[in-house]
Formats: sequence, structure tokens, C-alpha cells
Amino acid sequence: MDLADILSQTQILPDLHATNRWEAIDELIGNLVANGKIQAADREAVTAAVKKRETSMSTGIGFGIGIPHASTDLIFEVVGALGRSKNGVNFDALDNQPVKLVMLFLVPQGQFQKHLHTLANIAKLLHKADFRQALEEAPDAAAMLNVIREFGKK
Repeated sequence: MDLADILSQTQILPDLHATNRWEAIDELIGNLVANGKIQAADREAVTAAVKKRETSMSTGIGFGIGIPHASTDLIFEVVGALGRSKNGVNFDALDNQPVKLVMLFLVPQGQFQKHLHTLANIAKLLHKADFRQALEEAPDAAAMLNVIREFGKK
């Protein structure tokens, strides 16, 4: 499961308004609801699952990256949303640096291998400095999606 497989242009927010990780999670889940990837009635339960996981240990992995994620029985396929913050979000990251790229994803409950595989692919891609730089410099969501597709092929 590659990043380009779970993102569409409308699931990319090039200007996150959030100032902390909890606001970023809320904003990205709101995007998934608006895009019909999560039922509006399930929003609170999904948010609670992601925040519970995030409370156990921050998914701010360093290099300006946050990858909040969770498993839930309220979805039937892997879904995600990507947010970019020009100023950075306080994510309680491992390196104590602000997070500029927040990739939230959800995996159906019980699909542990898919969850690990998706997380590994996203982390591997986001650890590439040239990929992060291209995402940060892209002018809009369409350009960001093109960067994701281009680097996903490498």
C-alpha cells in the first residue's frame, strides 16, 4: 500500500491551520469526513482511536514528520489525509522539532500486517530529504500529489 494509493488531491491539505498535534488530527479527520472516507457519525470514535494511539507515544518521528494512525472497525479500506504546515505544528516529536508534514492514516481493525506495511512505506518515503523538500515547496495539493506519485515510483 503506497501513499499514492490512499491519497487523492482533496485529501491533501497544503495549509494546515493546526498549531498542535491534537488540532492537526482533528483537521485531518475532518477532511476524511468531508471526503466521505469516514462516516460523519463515526468521527468522534475514529478521533478517539487516533488520539488514544497518539497518547501512548507521539508519532512525531523527527525530521518534521508526524504519522498519526490507528486501526478501527469503522472503515473497510486504508484511508489517509496529508497536511502541510508552513510554520510547523507542536507534535511532541522525538527530536522536539515542529512537524511540517502530518500524514494521518487509518487501517481496518484486524489487518495488522497491512497496518505495519503501510506505516513502513510512509515512513520510508518521508525519511527522504528530497521528498520532504519537494512536498514543502509544492505550490498546492495537486503539485503535492504529483510529488507523491513521482517519488512512489522510485
